[in-house]
Amino acid sequence: MIFVKDSNFFLNTENTTYAFGVNSEGMLEHLHYGGPVPVKDKEDRIADSFRAMHEKVSHGKGTTINYSKDSLTVTEDILLEVSSLGKGDLREPSVILEYADGSRTSDFIYESHEVMAEPFISKTLPNAISEKEGDCEQLKITLTEREKKVKLDIYYTVFPACDVITKKAVLRNETGDPVKILKLMSAQLDIDESGMKYTTFGGNWGREMHRCDTYVNQGIHVNNTVSGVSSNRANPFVMLTKPETTETSGEGYGFNLIYSGNHYESAGVSGFYKTRFMTGIDPTDFEWILLAGESFETPEAVMTYTDMGYRGISLNMQHFVRRHIVRGKFKNKPRPILLNSWEAAYFNISEAKLMGLAKKAAEAGIELFVMDDGWFGVRNDDRTSLGDWYVNKKKLPGGVESLASKVHALGLQFGIWVEPEMISEESNLYKAHPEYAMHVPGRENSPGRNQMILDLTNPEVVSYVKESMRAVFGTKGVDYVKWDMNRMFADVYSGVSEAGRQRETAHRYVLGLYDIMRTLTEEFPDVLFEGCASGGNRFDLGILAYMPQIWASDDSDAMERTVIQTGYSYGYPMSTVTAHVSACPNHQTLRNTPLDTRFNVASFGVLGYELNLCELSGEDFKAVKQQVATYKEWRDVFFYGDFYRVGENQWMVVSPDRKNAVTLVWNRMCNPNDFYMKLRTVGLDPETDYHVYNIQLKHNIKEFGDLVNQVAPIHIKKDSLIHNTIARFYKMDGEVEDYVVSGALLNNAGIKLTQAFGGTGYNGETRLFQDYASRLYFISAVE
Repeated sequence: MIFVKDSNFFLNTENTTYAFGVNSEGMLEHLHYGGPVPVKDKEDRIADSFRAMHEKVSHGKGTTINYSKDSLTVTEDILLEVSSLGKGDLREPSVILEYADGSRTSDFIYESHEVMAEPFISKTLPNAISEKEGDCEQLKITLTEREKKVKLDIYYTVFPACDVITKKAVLRNETGDPVKILKLMSAQLDIDESGMKYTTFGGNWGREMHRCDTYVNQGIHVNNTVSGVSSNRANPFVMLTKPETTETSGEGYGFNLIYSGNHYESAGVSGFYKTRFMTGIDPTDFEWILLAGESFETPEAVMTYTDMGYRGISLNMQHFVRRHIVRGKFKNKPRPILLNSWEAAYFNISEAKLMGLAKKAAEAGIELFVMDDGWFGVRNDDRTSLGDWYVNKKKLPGGVESLASKVHALGLQFGIWVEPEMISEESNLYKAHPEYAMHVPGRENSPGRNQMILDLTNPEVVSYVKESMRAVFGTKGVDYVKWDMNRMFADVYSGVSEAGRQRETAHRYVLGLYDIMRTLTEEFPDVLFEGCASGGNRFDLGILAYMPQIWASDDSDAMERTVIQTGYSYGYPMSTVTAHVSACPNHQTLRNTPLDTRFNVASFGVLGYELNLCELSGEDFKAVKQQVATYKEWRDVFFYGDFYRVGENQWMVVSPDRKNAVTLVWNRMCNPNDFYMKLRTVGLDPETDYHVYNIQLKHNIKEFGDLVNQVAPIHIKKDSLIHNTIARFYKMDGEVEDYVVSGALLNNAGIKLTQAFGGTGYNGETRLFQDYASRLYFISAVE
């Protein structure tokens, strides 16, 4: 995996090589990150390989600055592993330090290296982990500042099977004076070309992970957040690809950061047409005073390269997150189907109402019932009680344990909602400890969702959160916890840090959060934890290192979810993305979508329901029972399978052994007089025969409006009693697709589906594919 020769380093995965070496000035020169570059065993071939890849300099370059008097090296034009202020590199630096004398020039040069079979594991930050012995290898490079006694350790960890390399930095202060860290990135990648496509994923509450492409020809393009969380505005996962890269072909890089706070990803092009990418903690409001003898560790950055287009990046990231980020009991365990009480009851809960929902959930075959917000303190709206984690006996006279016992008696697991990081001004906790709330002294607090953030830089507050949550999670019968976080940071201030160290607050908060999460998830290993932050406001690898699934968005509208879940699929496995079937009109968009479409879209994530089952019609409840049964039958495929984007409106998931698959097609808006559709697949074994089929739908005649009069023997008034009576007892058969064909046919030729409805007639061989319609097609190998 790692080859070292004459201060040149080759980091090899199954399909990539990352190479760098020490140049004549002692700097780490980046040589290559791309397709595999095998190193020959012969000494002369090895030497020639290194010589061929190092940049050549024979004379000065215009008005640029040379590295030193006796050097022709122009640091502005060389590919580097680490960059800093000073020494002539005018591009964006990855390291900015301020020394005791006020200077900010740094010059880090190679000192030593060490190859390790097992990765160094941080005590304060989450890391990628080894899944089994020998599946990764780590290289530690130690750089020393040429004039100051400061060391910079760069850790590269190679995960060959996933084609992923991670990178992080540790700065050690061995001077006798404090060193001020103004910027310290986790990873930098210099690329010797420009005009690349920079893909980011952002949006806002209710519309997370919308893809945005920018061509980087000049200047610096930034994806960042100062919201205190990884943010729905700018997810830390980004891609950098060749302009011609498509879904299935072309070169590209994917990057992510194992971190849940303010992050920064930039892609910039120099005056010499070379691209520099970097990722790490956002430096906007960051500063860290590193005292003598102390060290500072960055979050771990994740990098992958492929020549197989966006699909290659996605598959590499899916495999990496599953194997090396998610951990614990539920890592490889399919998750239960849940019913969440939120949109059925909001804050207006009672034991009777909850048990009514739970009984219907059990009848439907659902496996987990979750009591959401409103069960504690005097929590009747979002203005009160956060921090007061004791049960509201008016709503739950027997307490949480009694409710959990009754839910268990129905054959269901029981789950509970908490928001441990928050405090309400109207709470007993705030009355007793106003200093627990993060606020700037002398300034009015800027609330978000009528609540404030607990100051997790304060060890006393961290202890309070641990103890209060132990009491909740330790309640007999709690099987699942939804951990929410419903606001962003505004007035960032630590009540326990001195004035000169306030810019450390945002990062210290994240460290406090990780301490809490690490402690509680280790103490309650049998509890399934789900992360949430107003939906996808903190969907990142840092949270996934503690919680195996995250609520992707508060928006459960099926059409918006096709966009949101497609966005997540570029960098995350769908086994980490939770998705719910909710009521219509949808509570976020007021859009009406068919119940089968809501299920079809949600089934590609970790499935749940969030609607009032007690108020469903008999027909809809029967449909939900069938959906639950179908999902259980195919759950292993959805959970373990590789996810593919197939065209603009099609997803597909294929089991690891390629024997089973499910594909979804949907229609956003109906196109008139458009009858034709062909179903093509990816990832199937071309030599295997497969049974392909759909579940036949039964259509309500009311979907046709007064067109029914074209075939009815008598005139039927729309929405009349007779119209409603016919609709109740008579359903129109939908189309049937049923074939046994080869994987080669499915992958290469496809199935031409039945004709769509276009206003010219309808029978049982017509595909009714109106606005927001969708179809699932199930695919099984024929033995």
